[in-house]
Amino acid sequence: MKALRSIDPALPGDSEPERVWYVSYGSNLHLDRLACYIRGGRPPGATRTYPGCGDPTMPSRSIPVELAGVLYFATRSPVWGGGRAFYDPRADSQVLARAHLVTTGQFSDIAAQEMYREPGPQIDLAEVLTRGTAALGEGRYETLVCAGQVDGLPALTFTAPWGVRDVPWNPPSAAYMRCLATGLLSADVDVWDVEAVASYLAACPGAAGHWSERALTDLLQG
Repeated sequence: MKALRSIDPALPGDSEPERVWYVSYGSNLHLDRLACYIRGGRPPGATRTYPGCGDPTMPSRSIPVELAGVLYFATRSPVWGGGRAFYDPRADSQVLARAHLVTTGQFSDIAAQEMYREPGPQIDLAEVLTRGTAALGEGRYETLVCAGQVDGLPALTFTAPWGVRDVPWNPPSAAYMRCLATGLLSADVDVWDVEAVASYLAACPGAAGHWSERALTDLLQG
């Protein structure tokens, strides 16, 4: 079993790192899906083909981490049907996530694809690395967040510019919940068993009241 790593909340000192941790809390928890963002391709059931990164090398490491903040579901995904996962770093809770060690260029290309932009032009990370956040636009994944550092390297992710209380919540689909849950379970952490993962996801705003822990457990064990 892999040990759960903690994120040092201090911002990194290097504003031009060669490698960063891409912290995923949504569908890219699953390495098979992340591979489509890195190598290019269309995930099963998706309607969109991703161009991939300029460097198609898969992450050299993927580790389980916990983010300070909350996971919630809002808007509507045309791929999954139902709410998308978003991260609010200002909320008082914990988010289960996986940190993938990638090059700075790969993080930039992954972020661009999530923003419906063409990968290639390097995203300037100076602001997010020195201030903790950087808004690249008003879109749903166009706000960069630096959650701190792991082993001296920045822990970066992206989310919406709004917070958990600013938008209507929307329950996620069964397929999306299965993807998130199996991504967490594949991290092979002893404290992230089926019951713990089901309890965590069922309590997230947008899922709470629509998905019970029992329903999610049955979904994963079915």
